[in-house]
Amino acid sequence: MALNGTYDPDNIFAKILRGDMPAVTVHEDDVALAFMDIFPQAKGHTLVIPKGVQARNLIEMPGDRLGSYMLRVQNITRAVAAALEPDGIVVTQFNGAPAGQTVFHLHFHIIPRWEGEVLAGHSGGKQADMDELKSLARQIAAKV
Repeated sequence: MALNGTYDPDNIFAKILRGDMPAVTVHEDDVALAFMDIFPQAKGHTLVIPKGVQARNLIEMPGDRLGSYMLRVQNITRAVAAALEPDGIVVTQFNGAPAGQTVFHLHFHIIPRWEGEVLAGHSGGKQADMDELKSLARQIAAKV
């Protein structure tokens, strides 16, 4: 999909928000939902999506909702850092398919990085073990 377009209310993240699809939740409030990426690029790869908006990307996010959402992204990033103690963290967001976006609901990736560990490809890795994701989610949630 191109940078501009129409929001699809049946995208997988909209389905997760409605409870139509499962997710391994890290944290949820009235502004955002944070959950584990089931195809992680690294251990602890977490996604943060806004609630109550139909924004396909950062460009479409209403300005009056951006600040509170970004505070949640920062809070979850801090929790990942505290829980997993990585050497670094990638916080990234894609706008449009040519930029790497694969789900067209605004989301940020929080990806812990450790020296010497190779990062798996975006949206091309293998599905993670659900028990491991649940364990990681609990560790991160304890630091939110």
